[in-house]
Parts: sequence; structure tokens; C-alpha cells
Amino acid sequence: MQQSPLLKRVRPEVMAITPRITEVRREFHKHPELSWKEHRTGQAILTRLGELGLADVRPVAGTGATGIVQGGRGGPATLWRADIDALPIPERSGLPFASVNDGVMHACGHDTHIAIALGLAELLAARRDKLAGSVRFLFQPAEEHSGGAQACVADGVLESPDISRVLGLHISADIPLGAINVAPGPFFAAPTAFRVTINGVGGHAAAPHQSVDAIVVAAHVITALQTVVSRSAPPSEAAVLTVGRLNAGFRGNVIAESATMTGTIRTYSDAMLDLMLQRTQEVIGGVCAAFGASFDFLHNTSCPTLVNDPGVAGFVRETAGRLLGFENIHGTPTMGADDMGVYLKERPGCYFWMGARNEAKGIAGRHHDPGFMVDEDALPLAMELGLQLIEGTHG
Repeated sequence: MQQSPLLKRVRPEVMAITPRITEVRREFHKHPELSWKEHRTGQAILTRLGELGLADVRPVAGTGATGIVQGGRGGPATLWRADIDALPIPERSGLPFASVNDGVMHACGHDTHIAIALGLAELLAARRDKLAGSVRFLFQPAEEHSGGAQACVADGVLESPDISRVLGLHISADIPLGAINVAPGPFFAAPTAFRVTINGVGGHAAAPHQSVDAIVVAAHVITALQTVVSRSAPPSEAAVLTVGRLNAGFRGNVIAESATMTGTIRTYSDAMLDLMLQRTQEVIGGVCAAFGASFDFLHNTSCPTLVNDPGVAGFVRETAGRLLGFENIHGTPTMGADDMGVYLKERPGCYFWMGARNEAKGIAGRHHDPGFMVDEDALPLAMELGLQLIEGTHG
């Protein structure tokens, strides 16, 4: 397929390694591993970091990896973070390098994040004598689960050297190749998973008056929960409440004694999260009381809101604008979640979306979908932008 004209803006040394980095991406795509099980992935990354002669090459958080490019001139330390885990999704992309692991797929682009970071490590290692400061590359496990970022922080990735700035990108199937999405302030939401168990009274389907039908109660609860955002959240505040799963019943002629639903709440602030949780519990309680049922409501927030530092986000926007054209810079926060927010709570930095959608090539899937694909021309564009950000960061 024809390459993007944007690649003319990429320096020759980046284009020189692009074919190999593309193969690296395809190899990781072919062998995806779930959160906390990234053993093959982590070991392959450690081997490559060692070959590049990076310092402090070691495992982190069990199945992750890290290494440092130490510059020949003094300066600050930057952390470049890439997540490495895949999803429990069967692949139906039809790609020649599709997953060989049944039911597991890189359906969110983490394979591209690995390849981009390894490419940056190679490029910076080749010119380390001219680099001011240092760059720690972090290949983080378990972004799709929970606890990966926290475990990496506990393993000291922000220390020795003391990190002054954090950078990273997420490939995007929603914005076109050559565009990025970046904004200051809250950029990804804090995700709160919840589980509701409705406790009714089971019985025979022919005698419903003797039972409390947990399925009927659950249906009314789900309907009523649609008002939590629309009628309790201020219109100026962003929030999401989604029930994604409902389990109940044994068979068609038995009234269910219990029903369990799971879902997610997404918010940008602690105050909004508190309001959402309060109203959710009140709505569930009111509906259950009306039907004579009881309930249990459990919830857990796995990572904080991802907040981009205004100064660093502005720097990313200006750098990307000069490379890609300011008409290709978007600035729209998302209600998605990413534990990059853990690092950005500790250090200033910026996380941004890198476009990889190309409808002309038939690459127009969605994240977390069995047919997810990306335009691989995004790899050299991302490496070029990454180099410019790191070079600009370090003067």
C-alpha cells in the first residue's frame, strides 16, 4: 500500500529502522499475553534493551521491563511509558500476523506502543553522547487490568534518576493518521467498577405472587440508573454510568432469586464520583424497597483521573503542530481510562492519542474489537514525534 505523504517529514534515520520496527510490532501482535502474564513479552523486551546497551535494564512489576538511555550531557530525566498487555478477545482481523494465542488479542494497540518505545530507545541510544539528561523507558504490564502502574512506581521507576517529566502516547483508531489528540487538564477519566447484587425470593414461574423476581427488579434498577447522569449530574460536568453485564436465573420456568449486574462509572473529579456513587446507591435502594428486595453495592476505583500538565501538554501540542500541521491537532478529552494517570499524579507530563485510522486502506475499526487494526505508517510518525519531544525536553 502507498505510504502517507506525511512520512516525508520524518528524518532518514527513523525511516531506516521503520521496516524492522514494523516487524517487531507484528511479532508482538502475533504473540499477545494477558495482564500479569506478559512473560514472553517482558523477556523479549529485556533482551532487546540489553542489546542496545541501556543502563539499569531490569524487570519491573513482575512481567514488565525498564532500561535507561543515559545522555552524554547533563540534564533532566524523562520517563517514556508504554503498556504491553493484551485483551481476552478472539482476533478476527484477518491479518497474516494475527494472534496465535486463542482468545487473546492486542485489540488496543499496545503492541504498537512497545514497538514505538523500542524504536525510540534504539534511536536515542545511537546518539546518546549528544543527549542532555536521560530517558527511562518503561514497559508496563497490566494496564488493562489494574495495579500495573502502581506496581511500577513501587519498583522505583520514578527514582534513580529522579524523573522530572513523563511522556507517552496511545495509538488511536478513532482519529486519522497524521492527527493527534492532546489537551491540558483532565484528559482520561477515573474508572470506577461496580457490582450490584439484587436479592429477591425465588419460586415457580406459575406462582409469581409468592416470589420477589430479581430479574424484574434488576430491569427497573437498570432503567432508573439512566437518570443518575441525566438528572443528578450538573450539565457542565462530564460523567458516564454504564451497566455492561447482567446475570440472573436458572431456567425459564423458575423465578430468579438473585441478579448480579456489573458496570462502570467514569468521572473527572472526586466530587463528581462521590455524587455518582451516592445517587447510584440511593436509586438502587429506592427501587429495591419498592419491590421488597434487598441489595449489595460494591465499587472500586482502580486509577485516578489522568491529568495532563498544562505546560507539558502545550509543549506537545506545539511540537506536534509543527510536525503534522496545527489543523491536525485535536483537543478533546475522553471518558476512557488509563493508569498513566498514576504517574502524572506524581510528576508533570502528558499523554496523548496518536492517530492511526485510515479509511482509504479499510483501517477503520474500534478499540477492544476483534477486528481492530492500525495503519502502520503511524509507527515512524510516532517515533519522529517522540524524538522531537525528548530532544525538546532535554534541550
